[in-house]
Amino acid sequence: MAQAALLADQIPRQLGFTHTVQIWISWQQQGGGTRDAVVIRALLVLIAEPRVSLRRGRIEPRTLKRRLKSYPLLTKPRRLAQENGRPKKQR
Repeated sequence: MAQAALLADQIPRQLGFTHTVQIWISWQQQGGGTRDAVVIRALLVLIAEPRVSLRRGRIEPRTLKRRLKSYPLLTKPRRLAQENGRPKKQR
C-alpha cells in the first residue's frame, strides 16, 4: 500500500485496505508469482485507484470502558451468588 501511495502521490491512509486485500488475493489466484516490474506497477496502479476520504471521528480511544457502579464485582460463581444474595420466592 505504501508503494502504491508513493506511486500515485497520495497518503497511504487514502487507500482502502479492503480494496488492497481484494486486489492482492485476486492477483495471487491468477498466478501472481511473477516479479515482472510492469505487472507489479500495474498492480500498484490498481491498488491506488479508489481513494478513501479522510473520515473524521474514526479514531478509537485506547482506554478501558469500565464504569464505576454501586455494585460489587462478581467474584464467585453466579449460582452461588444467586443463592446467597437474595431470598427465594415463597409460594
